[in-house]
Amino acid sequence: MVSRMGIETRIAALDWSGIEHHLDDRGYALTPPLLTPAECGALILLYDDNRRFRSRVDMARYRFGVGEYKYFAAPLPPLVGAIRLHAYRRLAPIANRWMEAVGDVERFPPTLAAFLAHCARQGQKRPTPLLLRYEPGGYNCLHQDLYGAVAFPIQLTFGLSRPGIDYTGGESLLVEQRPRAQSRGEVIVLPQGAALVFPTRYRPIRGSRGWYRATVRHGVSRLHTGKRLTLGVIFHDAA
Repeated sequence: MVSRMGIETRIAALDWSGIEHHLDDRGYALTPPLLTPAECGALILLYDDNRRFRSRVDMARYRFGVGEYKYFAAPLPPLVGAIRLHAYRRLAPIANRWMEAVGDVERFPPTLAAFLAHCARQGQKRPTPLLLRYEPGGYNCLHQDLYGAVAFPIQLTFGLSRPGIDYTGGESLLVEQRPRAQSRGEVIVLPQGAALVFPTRYRPIRGSRGWYRATVRHGVSRLHTGKRLTLGVIFHDAA
């Protein structure tokens, strides 16, 4: 059962050492449920309130897949804003270690406010957290969520619907490309309220000659039945 504590406390209580280990070892981490069923339901209900969103994307129109998603307008819903705020503080040290490992000079400030100010100076001012909805036959092609020159290297997807009850199929997909090697895939069932933590662009992997970058793309497999909604939390803003 999800704790009744506030989301800041729930995020702080996660095993962040374990999350970091899984990111390094497997290329992703899956948290226990962080959102209550009531919170998931409230976010799902927001989907039909177009006043809360700045844009809607029909995936088929752009050959991104089959389904749709909507980007939240500012100000973000309080729960979404709090997740973004408090998760960023925990992920920034991991992101900076990744940059150092691959020899990238980019570093990320310790607070989300400072990072978003940096995004704004680069012309990236539009919020990127979003809700995604899939119905039978829906899927999402492998892609990366990049919206400008600045990109935070880790992002989150929260399951809002219940796999096996609200929908079947629709697993989360991660594909990792390593230099001079075949790609490696992961298939993840996303429980309601849980967060999938995964790389936005690439992650560092130690090889025989030191660290190198493994490019990662993510997507969603075809939905068989029902309806699947998720919350995506991306930390960099869009141009």
